[in-house]
Amino acid sequence: MSSPLFVAIDTPALDQALALASAVTAHVGGVKLGLEFFAANGPAGVARVAAMGLPVFLDLKLHDIPNTVGKAVAALTPLKPAVLTVHAAGGRAMLAAAKAAAPAGCKVVAVTVLTSLDSTDLAEVGVSASPAEQVARLADLARSAGCDGIVCSGEEVAAAAVRWPEGYFVVPGIRPAGSDVGDQKRVLTPPEALARGASMLVVGRPITAASDPAEAARSIAASLDAAPALTATA
Repeated sequence: MSSPLFVAIDTPALDQALALASAVTAHVGGVKLGLEFFAANGPAGVARVAAMGLPVFLDLKLHDIPNTVGKAVAALTPLKPAVLTVHAAGGRAMLAAAKAAAPAGCKVVAVTVLTSLDSTDLAEVGVSASPAEQVARLADLARSAGCDGIVCSGEEVAAAAVRWPEGYFVVPGIRPAGSDVGDQKRVLTPPEALARGASMLVVGRPITAASDPAEAARSIAASLDAAPALTATA
């Protein structure tokens, strides 16, 4: 994965997904395909996108009993995803089952706290911890279960990177300066997230909804060259 920039292709339309992937190929490190795309197109659709040559981040956020998740991950093996998500809240046994079933070379990353959630949202589902505290707790769990890394917001990634030096950190909710944050509540610009220790930057609408997706992707990729080194501490 040469570039940390992945474009989130969140559309049920296969033709649109293929066109977007083709447009940004020269400027990104890979594509993220999530539930919306997978529900509409299934494994065959993922294979069509993967055939274009870009690494695929399969963002299915699997969350079930360990046996079910392990079998689901095994069923996805023919697609050879570069990165696959599971929910950290599924527990240690589920996380370990997912990693054990993953194909060689696939990074299994655990989703901690969705970037659409804040402290108020967590409290509503019975979590009294702050997002930062919850991310730290779930990161430790994912690490102990053998996962490769976590998904967290840019606000938590610096502490996670110091806490887990060898971890792989996927940061969604990335928005270039001046962009509409949409339904995201905890966001950073691409250079800020990279400087704080992100391994993968996931950018969706600022690229896919742009009048010229290729130029939008090129501009974001260029902005990463100026990202400063990580300076945060735990």
